[in-house]
Amino acid sequence: MTDGTPHRPAGAHARHGGPAPHDTHERAETEPAVPEPAGPRALLDALWPPRVTRSQLLAAALLFALGLGLAIQVRAASSEETALRNARPEDLVRILSDLDDRTARLEDERARLEEQRTDLETSSDQAEEARRQTRERESQLGVLAGTVAAEGPGITLRIGDPRGAVEADMLLDAVQELRAAGAEAIQINDVRIVADTSFVDENGGVRIDGQPVGAPYLVSAIGRPQDLEPALNIPGGVVQSLENEGVGVIVDRPETVLVGALRSAEQPDYAQSSP
Repeated sequence: MTDGTPHRPAGAHARHGGPAPHDTHERAETEPAVPEPAGPRALLDALWPPRVTRSQLLAAALLFALGLGLAIQVRAASSEETALRNARPEDLVRILSDLDDRTARLEDERARLEEQRTDLETSSDQAEEARRQTRERESQLGVLAGTVAAEGPGITLRIGDPRGAVEADMLLDAVQELRAAGAEAIQINDVRIVADTSFVDENGGVRIDGQPVGAPYLVSAIGRPQDLEPALNIPGGVVQSLENEGVGVIVDRPETVLVGALRSAEQPDYAQSSP
């Protein structure tokens, strides 16, 4: 006997309703997990921890040295530009004159070398001409090496230092300025200055090539006085720097400058002159 309600077969709810709980669990176990993006993780694994090779360290050191050198060069150029900008017109004229003199010296040196080459090529006795030039060159190298005395035109620089303000680098600056201006022979007190001369501060004084040198410092330089003196007096140069330290400086142009301090000639251990 029916009550008017539609007859629903058994199990209809299981077929048309939601899945049974045990069916959901089994389906979750069988579905594969979605993997995380591999790109960021792989990039992080490649970058950390950092793996630095020896070549990379060497390249970094070279780049650092290059950057430091460029920074120092830019700073030096900036300071020189500032000094020139603040210089008086007469100082600028003197600097330009000094540059012109250096250019003239280089041109003279080139002309002299070309003349020597021409003499060798045109001389009737080329062997004798070669020997003459060799003796002349030997004498010049002896002056540069400090093994022979020299005299000629030049300047003297007297540096009074009652307070002990002069240091080794100040004397070295004076020597470098004189060399750049064409000085051929230099002597400080009784010490001959050559290419490998050392300047060291020691016990409140200065040692040059291991010899103690005290004030007053007398610098004798042979060369063209009209080139040497302006090189020392340029704005921000040797004389001005020393005077800023309260040091008295006197530059003189005697008729003849004598550089008589000598250095012993060093004999090579292995090299021998070939016949």
